Amino acid sequence: MVETEAEWTDSRTDPAAAPGERIAKLLARAGVGSRREVERLIAAGRVAVAGRPVATPALRLGDLADVTVDGRPVPQPEPPRLWRLHKPRGVLTSRRDPRGRRTLTDILPPGLARLNPVGRLDINSEGLLLLTNDGALKRLLELPATGIARTYRVRVHGHLDEARLAPLRAGITIDGERFRPMEIVPERSGRSNHWLLVTLREGRNREIRRAFAAVGLAVNRLIRIAHGPITLGRLAPGEIAEVPQKTLLALLETLPGAEAIRRQLLAARGWSPERWARPQALPPRKRGNRRKRGKGRRVRTGGKARPCG
Repeated sequence: MVETEAEWTDSRTDPAAAPGERIAKLLARAGVGSRREVERLIAAGRVAVAGRPVATPALRLGDLADVTVDGRPVPQPEPPRLWRLHKPRGVLTSRRDPRGRRTLTDILPPGLARLNPVGRLDINSEGLLLLTNDGALKRLLELPATGIARTYRVRVHGHLDEARLAPLRAGITIDGERFRPMEIVPERSGRSNHWLLVTLREGRNREIRRAFAAVGLAVNRLIRIAHGPITLGRLAPGEIAEVPQKTLLALLETLPGAEAIRRQLLAARGWSPERWARPQALPPRKRGNRRKRGKGRRVRTGGKARPCG
């Protein structure tokens, strides 16, 4: 629905005064273009609501029912969705590269080429990369404040001992930049190469490589295998699969500031917030209470079996 005249004026002077979401965000989610592209369309007078040109990208609307771009109606945006991609080594986490290197655009299916990556993996890293169609979900999953754990299989070269790992487990400062403590579990070792499981709760640029280099260990392979509860699983390099909506909802329940996205997902599925609730834990079943069905049904009582009735 279109806002009333009072709401229209309020949203222009104070974007937080009106309900709903910014029109630029809604149009970007509907696939009209990026936020900046949508803002340019609005500035050019090509976006209208009920026939009236939109003067600001800060205008808030509940939906896109009466919105047109170049006189054509705009479809309703998709609900937030999340995909997991096995990013191969040698691929940039970007849509294009002036140097002609492979990017996400080269490996994603045409219909998913505009998805936004959640965080980054550098060109020499591989493994799980989350992608989403929703900017708010992307920002939420990237925020250090959420403390989402990211787990990597890391191969390092050099002499490995507890003295070298201790500073990383305690938190290390490099060139004045403080890194949070890492969880490090040795997996297997060879003569000079060692595999480790490393878990972080922040996503600084090349954090693992820089931190291990500071203690004299060179990272020569890095594979992300989990982002929170979402795992790489058996995805082959270059393969992509959508995260089930129920899994996404369960993840959002654990994150602060996720209520608006969660409600949006529930509304898209036609569910009420009351319907989607974590089931209460059932009390443990006592052994001996199982029943066998069929002829001569008996009840286990913990002692000798006896006929029913």
